[in-house]
Parts: sequence; C-alpha cells; structure tokens
Amino acid sequence: MNWQPDTSSHIPLFKQIIQYIENGIVTGHMFPGERLPSERELASKWGINRSTVNLAYAELRATGLIKSVQGSGTKVSEDLWGITPRRSPNWKDYVNGGLFLPNQPVAQRVKELLRDESYINLASSELAEELIPVAWMDQLLKQISLKHAVQYGEPGGDRGLRETIADHMQAEHKVEVQPEQILITSGIQQAFNLIIQCLLSPGDAIALERPSFMYSRTIFTASGLRLYPIPVDDYGIRPEEIRKLHSHHKLRMIFVNPTYQHPTGTTLPADRRRKLLEIAEELRIPIIEDDPYSLLTLGGSPAAPPSLLAMHNGGDFVIYLGTLSKIAAPGLRIGWMVAPKSVVERLTAAKEQMDFSTSALSQQLAKAYLSSPEWKGRLQIITRQLTRRRDIMLDALTKYMPRGSKWIIPEGGYYLWVKLPFKVSDSRLVEECIRHRVLLYPGTVYGAISNQIRLVYSRASEEELGEGIRRLSLALQSSL
Repeated sequence: MNWQPDTSSHIPLFKQIIQYIENGIVTGHMFPGERLPSERELASKWGINRSTVNLAYAELRATGLIKSVQGSGTKVSEDLWGITPRRSPNWKDYVNGGLFLPNQPVAQRVKELLRDESYINLASSELAEELIPVAWMDQLLKQISLKHAVQYGEPGGDRGLRETIADHMQAEHKVEVQPEQILITSGIQQAFNLIIQCLLSPGDAIALERPSFMYSRTIFTASGLRLYPIPVDDYGIRPEEIRKLHSHHKLRMIFVNPTYQHPTGTTLPADRRRKLLEIAEELRIPIIEDDPYSLLTLGGSPAAPPSLLAMHNGGDFVIYLGTLSKIAAPGLRIGWMVAPKSVVERLTAAKEQMDFSTSALSQQLAKAYLSSPEWKGRLQIITRQLTRRRDIMLDALTKYMPRGSKWIIPEGGYYLWVKLPFKVSDSRLVEECIRHRVLLYPGTVYGAISNQIRLVYSRASEEELGEGIRRLSLALQSSL
C-alpha cells in the first residue's frame, strides 16, 4: 500500500481509507483472499491515530468487502457476491464516468498472452482454426451479393435471417416463434448489454449460477447490479435456492446457462428445469437462458434436455439467447434473442442507438450458413473433433493431475472443470503456468472459491492438449 491519506483534505481520514480500499477491491487491484495490513501497521505507516484505521476497517467489514478472523488477520473477502459499495452503487466513478470496469488482474495477465502461439492455450473459449469450416464459408461468401450487404441493415436484423432463425428454432429446439420475436445481435455479449441497460436498473438484484462466466463480465457490476449466487453442483443449479434468494433480495432476473454450462460443463436435468420454470413463474421473475452450446453434444452422450424456452412452450417468462460463435465461427459476431414482441421492440430501439445494426455482410453469411443443407454435417464434424479433444484431455488429467483431483466429465460444449485437492494462490498458479508456457483461467475469475480451474479443450491442437496438462501439473507442483 503505497497510497497515503491526505491530512489536508476536507474528507475525513477514515472515509479516505474506505474509498481507497473499496476502489482497490472493485477494480481488482486487491484480489479476493489478499491479506491486508493490521490496523496497528497502517496507523504506524500513515502516521495517524489507530482508532481512525479501526473505524475504516469496521465500516469495510460491515459492507462485507473485508473480513477479520482472530489469529489470521484481515483480508479481502473471498466471496464478493451481492456486495456493492454503498457510496458507489453504479461504480462508474471508478473509471472516470465510463461504464466498463477493467479486467481482473489475473484474467488480464492471461489475456495479454492468448495470441502468443508459443504458449499452449487452454484458456480461450473458441474453436481451433482447423475446426472452423473456412473453405466452405468462403464458398458461401461467393454466393452473396454485396448490393445490400455493404449498407446499414434493419436495426432488429435482416428479415430473411430472422425467418431463418425462426425455422432453426423450430427444427432444433421445437419452439415456434415469429420473426417479430427475434432480435439479431452482435453476439450474445451485446444481448446481455441490451438487457442490462434497458430492462434493469442500478441496485436491482439478479441471480447467477455460481460459478458462472457472467460473473467475469464487468458489465454486470459496472451497471450497479447486485449479483447473488445460485450454487452449482454436478447437475447444475439447485432451483430451490432461488426462493431463499428472492425472500432476502427481491430478485429481478435469473441468468442461467443450463446446457453444457460455462465454465463447469454441467447440464441441468429436465426435472430441475421444470422446477426452475415453476419457481420463476410463481415468483414472476424472468429467466435469461444463455444457450451457446446445446447443439454441441459430444459422442457417446445423451441428447441434452429441451431448452427452458421449449419446456415453457415459448412462454413469456424466458428470454432465449443463441449464437453462431460456438458452433460456426466466433468472428461472425452473430447472435439472436427470442423474447416477447414488446421486449424485442424496446431493445431494437436501443440497439439502433448503439450501433445502427449488426453487420449486414455477417448476417447474409449467417443466413446462407443456416439455410444450407450442409451445415448440420459441418456441425457433426466439429462435435466429433471436440469429442476426441475432450477424451485426450481426460486421459491426460488421469495421467498427470495430483492424486485427489476431481473433474466433471462434460457431455457437450468446450469445458472441463477441475477441483484440486489443495488450495493454491491464483496469481501464483497463473504465473507458474506462464513460466511453463501454458495458459488457463482459475475458477475465481468465474466467482468460484479457490482451488478450482477451468480448462478448455476446443482451442489447442490434439498434440498440445496432453502436453498442456503435463505442464499444468508441473506448474501446480511449483505453486505449492
């Protein structure tokens, strides 16, 4: 802590200390579990009365940002779900009036190296280049006229693509929707942004799976939303927990990724899906169903249960989010939202203010892709390759990981979730992995407790996967 309180400021010293530590925590410069100096140490360092530091620490403990344990000292809370500093519920002040907060330092450290091919990449949530049907997509592009593809498109999306998506939802998810219920977005991320900015307000409480990739999206916390976790076990969330959360926090929305969940790879069984829908309808809480992976069922696995939207018969409690990023190519930046017409109209107006429209050329390519009778065959090739990669990683985990390690075997998607038999510092593990030239994200990036890691088998080559796990095992040994 090189910072020093300003004794000449009109702001009381204890409030300066609170603001400094709050800012360090919410921007990620002080990470969960980090030990803080004692009150005595800080009072001595800053040359101020110890009671001033005591008062600041007491305020921070009351907000849940820090905790003190007798004999262990004071540290940043390892569980920041649902916590928003009282003086800055929107957090915009921390980034000079902007909306997006910086990435967590641990995550940013990995991101800086993702395009360096000298590292084995077990971190990127994308298909390996050799799995993307580039040659076939190039042929599709040659069939597209540029006459309209270089102009601004309709804010809600090209009518032809929305009709194609409606056919796709009927064929793949057994849901009948009208084109007017579909909004084309620049990937699922934009759909989240639109929902947060248009349908929620700062201070609203939302429920997320824990762990969840959405926890790592700073747009949620930057918008002043209060995040509350629904615990995830080997079968996804436990829906009954929603009643408890709602009774305490009055939830406004539930965000779930029920099929081949990111980051754990779990799939919510049909009985839990029915229970989730029953509770949400009873409490009148909308569900946002994030569904990027459900068509990526791996070989030897049962078919995924129907989507929440399908089980709800297209009812108005579920907003469904789909994308081509995971089943075709991430660079297309084509996603879609299925929602009640009134919601689509509201978000379409906001999207027009945001970016006029999604790339017309990408929309034409997406329409050609999904309209082609060949696309299902291309998808089968991808799932076969993903199955092989998953199995290679599973074999390597069995061979190299420390005794007592556990992992969930995914039936689809991209991810393997590993629980270690011991605790390890996230920052130390990441640095040791970098030293051994392998990249991954620790579980705390996704709101999990420490000693859990997310591994991705979709990005690295088959030859790299086993070697990557071997290097991970060496990094773990070095981290202890």
